[in-house]
Amino acid sequence: MSGFGKDWLALREPVDRRSRDAALLDRAVHAVQRQSPASVLDIGCGTGSTFRTLAPKLRGAVSWTLFDYDEDLLAEAERRHASDDITFVNGDLTQISALPLDRVTLVTASALFDLCSHAFMKQFVETLAWQRAAIYAALNYDGEMHWSMEHPADEAVTKAFNAHQLTDKGFGPSAGADAWRVLKETLEMCGFSVSIAESPWLMGRDDADLQRQFLDGVARAVSEEGSVDAAELRDWHQSRLQSISQTASLCRVGHQDVLALI
Repeated sequence: MSGFGKDWLALREPVDRRSRDAALLDRAVHAVQRQSPASVLDIGCGTGSTFRTLAPKLRGAVSWTLFDYDEDLLAEAERRHASDDITFVNGDLTQISALPLDRVTLVTASALFDLCSHAFMKQFVETLAWQRAAIYAALNYDGEMHWSMEHPADEAVTKAFNAHQLTDKGFGPSAGADAWRVLKETLEMCGFSVSIAESPWLMGRDDADLQRQFLDGVARAVSEEGSVDAAELRDWHQSRLQSISQTASLCRVGHQDVLALI
């Protein structure tokens, strides 16, 4: 499975938090609070960003399980959140039958399903339906990237990046920017009541470090994809980096939040 470093996750966490749709987040919290005791399973937990977002909003008896493939990220989550109410599990998400889903009230995931294949999502959703567990899947990339200051290569770069997103990230050929829609339709077919809300990143000068790492990642992916001329890509990358410090420059990266109740 594709890995993400602690530095990248730390940079994106504040933007992720402010980007989540507030109404959908509140509904996810309410879904947990309806059941007592309640249990939340956070898959692909990283260092615990989703836990840090949801846990302060929850009241009553709520146990958490934080699940990740990356031992280093999970160790960091445990270092930051060691508690009798949290279980930390190192495991392979592709082994769906082995996930600790017994009596789970809500499964949470952030920036995960755009890495997953259609087949994985189908099997995962069918398992959730069998367990009658709700899911709150936030911040799924939807293929939209826009800048307030335009560059002639924006469209070509975005198209190439989205094509690169379709490659195998460890779950089979990824659904990429269409993942949120695939997830929604699959959940509905399995009897879930599904709500969708936009949760775009809006990055300005105050998010300079995140923007730089984001642009570096986009440029690497587009270079690997190969459809954009190398010189054109270098010009785009340098121009975008230079524009970060300008007050009027704003970058919007589209995401979609998904909440499914059963």
